[in-house]
Amino acid sequence: MATEIKVPVLPESVSDATIATWHKKAGDAVKRDENIVDLETDKVVLEVPSTVDGVIKEIKFEEGATVNSQQVIAIIEEGAAADAPAAESGAKDTQAPAAGAEEVQPRAEAKKADDKAPASTKPQASGKNDGLPPGARFTAETKGIDASQVEGTGRRGAVTKEDLINYAAGKTPGVSGGARPEERVPMTRIRKRIAERLMQSKESIAMLTSFNEVNLGKVMALRKELGEQFQKDHGVKLGFMSFFAKAAANALAKYPVVNASVDGDDIIYHGYADISVAISTDRGLVTPVLRNVERQGFAEIEQGIVDYAKKARDGKLGLDDLQGGTFTITNGGTFGSLMSTPIVNPPQSAILGMHSIKERPIVENGQIVAAPMMYIALSYDHRIIDGKDAVLFLVDIKNQLENPHRMLLGM
Repeated sequence: MATEIKVPVLPESVSDATIATWHKKAGDAVKRDENIVDLETDKVVLEVPSTVDGVIKEIKFEEGATVNSQQVIAIIEEGAAADAPAAESGAKDTQAPAAGAEEVQPRAEAKKADDKAPASTKPQASGKNDGLPPGARFTAETKGIDASQVEGTGRRGAVTKEDLINYAAGKTPGVSGGARPEERVPMTRIRKRIAERLMQSKESIAMLTSFNEVNLGKVMALRKELGEQFQKDHGVKLGFMSFFAKAAANALAKYPVVNASVDGDDIIYHGYADISVAISTDRGLVTPVLRNVERQGFAEIEQGIVDYAKKARDGKLGLDDLQGGTFTITNGGTFGSLMSTPIVNPPQSAILGMHSIKERPIVENGQIVAAPMMYIALSYDHRIIDGKDAVLFLVDIKNQLENPHRMLLGM
């Protein structure tokens, strides 16, 4: 019995999807719940599993094709998997005695047809480059490269397109060490969506950024004192992000306009703190949402961040994980940024930027001392947030982080 594999139901905010990677091809056996294709939307990559055991009878769209919700993308012959080896064996038995002209003729015709095929359509490295991303696999096949011979520089040692191009340049006779390879590749849907959102923010928001600096000495001392016990009790490390998320939730309650959003001529005030946390992935920046941070403890916040980071790395983030945030926190300090002006994520009205912690001299009680300092930045929509509210919000964040014991006590 034939079973149709369809594009999952997409939410209203996502109009269509692009076929990113087929993990199976026509004729391959598949198991129930085995992922057969990745679909890339504007926000996440969706895995489409097989709903039955069987053999893929037909693939209706190639990689790169655009598909819509509930569109049929493949046909699986249910229950055929178990029969495939027997059928293959029977075919071999039938062909084995045919060593005469009847066998030679089809082979000769097949070879002739293959010789006439365009070079770009002939597999150059059949079987050797399975498992590569589409762009890298195309590069490997067109250049005749065995990817297993190439040292990968991607995540977990993965071979990238750049690795293959550099390898090809080094293996080409007459090419000097100063060769400058180039490659043109289309933007992924996620990258295009990020670009659209950034331009939307630039064109629709009167954005302004205010800065302050925070002495994180007491936070670091608290983490050192209680970190080991915290991890033992809760199974998760006590990081910096939970302090910032909790401080932000408290400050948003005091300055609700920073937590608001613009809808036409109206301002929507949100009575909850759904904080988007920026996470960098191979496909671009994603911002999954921690819900109701004002009600969460430090352990819940840290566990939520760990869970989202793992899902982001594994490409398992769902659309629901990314929708509905009222405020964003981004940490450029992870990559060494000392100061930046983060861009507001519409329809939100503000974003808090964290940066690197650096030992700097400060004056404390009349004495010059070295302290672990961080610059923090608040970019905000000046249409509804006045400079006074933005500055007071940042000062409130600063005061909480410089007195974390008061924050822990809800003061």
